[in-house]
Amino acid sequence: MTQHAIFTTRIPLVLASGSPRRKSFLDNLGLQFETLPSPVDEPEPEAGESPEAYAVRLACLKAMDIATKHPEAAVLGSDTVVALGEVILGKPKDDADALRMLTLLSGQTHVVVTGCCLMLPGGEIERFHGRTDVRMRRSGPTELEAYVATGEPADKAGAYAIQGIGAFLVEHVEGSYTNVVGLPLARTLEVLLSWGVIAPRKG
Repeated sequence: MTQHAIFTTRIPLVLASGSPRRKSFLDNLGLQFETLPSPVDEPEPEAGESPEAYAVRLACLKAMDIATKHPEAAVLGSDTVVALGEVILGKPKDDADALRMLTLLSGQTHVVVTGCCLMLPGGEIERFHGRTDVRMRRSGPTELEAYVATGEPADKAGAYAIQGIGAFLVEHVEGSYTNVVGLPLARTLEVLLSWGVIAPRKG
């Protein structure tokens, strides 16, 4: 626990994600938790599946995978997707795919959805999500190619990182900023507090 911890962890907590951004959010609150990324494959969206339903489904697949191995813990799974209209964009397959995604998003407003799934030791499951509208500036192909060459888009939903170099692409954000980074932090705190997984630190 850090000296300036705001919350304490009351029961074992596992983050079923390897995202350093999600880990940092929880670290900054002084929470004690274990990070165990789930190796499960991410299926493609089903026909007609909404971004919210798809993101939550992926989050639950990851949480369930880890929860079966750690039944004594509260397991938090999370997954972020980008959607432009009816098109759901996950992580790019390669540089060409990243450039394709960034070209689609350029000058447009898209939705970022982070689905979350909390599995409790008693078998209870809490599913929730965050949704944020992001407007992108119109970027030229040379700019986008240079950004892809940095390597940053490789493992990011929608092929950009708002908290990194990719900040130059973003013109306006309406909704939770942390949700775009990878975790709707305020909502996540509400859920963890409501289930007694964490509590405000006393003294």
